[in-house]
Amino acid sequence: MAEQSTATVVDPQGKAKALYEARRTRRPIAPFTDTEPHLTMADGYAIQAELVPMLLADGDEIVGYKVGLTSLAMQRLIGVDSPDFGPVLASTRYANGGDVPMDRFISPKMEAEITYVMGERLQGPGVTLEDARRAVSGAAASMEIVDSRVADWRVKLADTVADLASNGAMVIPDEFVPVDAFDSRLVGMVLSRNGEVIDTGAGAAALGDPLEVVAWLANVLGERGLALEPGHLVMTGALHAAVPLAAGDHFLAEFDRLGSVTLNVVDSLGG
Repeated sequence: MAEQSTATVVDPQGKAKALYEARRTRRPIAPFTDTEPHLTMADGYAIQAELVPMLLADGDEIVGYKVGLTSLAMQRLIGVDSPDFGPVLASTRYANGGDVPMDRFISPKMEAEITYVMGERLQGPGVTLEDARRAVSGAAASMEIVDSRVADWRVKLADTVADLASNGAMVIPDEFVPVDAFDSRLVGMVLSRNGEVIDTGAGAAALGDPLEVVAWLANVLGERGLALEPGHLVMTGALHAAVPLAAGDHFLAEFDRLGSVTLNVVDSLGG
């Protein structure tokens, strides 16, 4: 199912307000598609477009974008033939090796993935893989905390798109590796929890090449009059199945070429 270009959702601002309040209170809401099962990806983006200004009005800022549904397995699971995206906010970035508090989320899960930082402005249409390679200045090992403001993760496509593509937070080092030093498709990853290997993955899981994710995103943003700007981060999608978090967990994702990234899960930062 490809993205439809025309939104038909009723009261997108009201739905965005419900998501905003769910983020603020950490009390989940019912899926919009429970009462409006016809909602499409375009409807989800219409709600997202109302939600983002509410979050920015609180003093936050967009530092990049996350792209989801970049693996064939996830696309088949959701029933789509395209990724989705949402902005990444400055307030949701955590340092490599830092503590991530459970009380900031509703039902968090962790995904290890490759993140790029933009060195040049990139805007569609017509952006190619080689254009993306030239515009990106580096790559880093990273983790995304996905979270859903929809109760029990009962999301359909429109629900997750509206909810900033279920973005919760990111953990990323300050150091990036130049992309001309390796082939992103071949970057292997080993994920461990509390010292035990629980999953593996490779860069090719993300649209066949994580740089293709950057090109796709630049083209989709271009359709909306937006661009990837220098310094923007691009999270390119999970290389494995999402893993639930619990207080006391320590996660380590070791990437070929890119080094490692870690996080510690705690109940709260004040505890």
